Amino acid sequence: MENILITWSSWFIWFHLSKKLLEKWINVLWFDNENDYYDVKLKQNRRNILETYPNFKFFHGDLLSLDSIEFLFKNYKFDKIIDLAAYAWIRHSFVDPLVYVKTNIIWFSNLIYLANKYEIKSFIYASSSSVYWNNKKHLLSVKDAIDKPISLYAATKRSNELIAYCYSHSFGMHTIWLRMFTVYGPWSRPDMMMLPFTDKIKNGIPIDIFNYWHNKRDFTYIDDVVDGILKVLDYDAQYDIFNLGTNNPIEHEYVISLLEKYLWKKAIKNYLPPQPWDMLETNADIQHTKEKLWWLPKVSIEEWVKNFVDRFNDYYW
Repeated sequence: MENILITWSSWFIWFHLSKKLLEKWINVLWFDNENDYYDVKLKQNRRNILETYPNFKFFHGDLLSLDSIEFLFKNYKFDKIIDLAAYAWIRHSFVDPLVYVKTNIIWFSNLIYLANKYEIKSFIYASSSSVYWNNKKHLLSVKDAIDKPISLYAATKRSNELIAYCYSHSFGMHTIWLRMFTVYGPWSRPDMMMLPFTDKIKNGIPIDIFNYWHNKRDFTYIDDVVDGILKVLDYDAQYDIFNLGTNNPIEHEYVISLLEKYLWKKAIKNYLPPQPWDMLETNADIQHTKEKLWWLPKVSIEEWVKNFVDRFNDYYW
């Protein structure tokens, strides 16, 4: 039976991934400090569900302590590592930049160092579509040059990619980078668009829409993303990069119209100019992902918005 270490695991995407792995009778060990970056209770509720599985273990530790994480390597044998340890809110990276550098770069460097030291050859980690920001192309490809990020968060994720490439090149470690595009679904992070928009529409509170209504995002449903990661776990390469998106950018205005439809209530809209760190559109070129992983997104925007609204009260109230 495979043993997989998942870091900063009580987060949204890794909760869904872990549940799927546990159902396949793969041993999953979570490492997390369950910090207060957002509601700790939500993280603990996710963990409570997974603790009902006998093949699940949780380890609470300091993400920045080399000794803390090395304890796991000394006491458990991992076949693969999946790393998500990162502060992810782009806007907040301008408010508290040092915590992004410490967590997103120092923690990542500690983990990949130990993975190499203990000869773990398969290292999969979450990069981000934000590394493409300031790219003027309409279709964002893994072959694009991305050397001018416009947010500190994007700069830290690009730094992770370069560090991982060095480990692959110098030590033969197999590293795979996942650039995920605007992932949504049940149990998602409270700071992402869907939760506050749904809450405000329900309660008659105005919602801020930046760049007036023209921003577009390549929204990707969590089930499709998990399916892509599962395919990556069976993929072997010294290094590779995969976009996980839909290649179908959607205007925020259309998402709001779907929320209005399924909530049976009109939104109060406050249109605002673009923010300096905003990318006006994300659109994933997924040709490489399709060819290498035989992966295609299946869930439409209409399906997942309805599903989100239907299950909203189950998770947040």
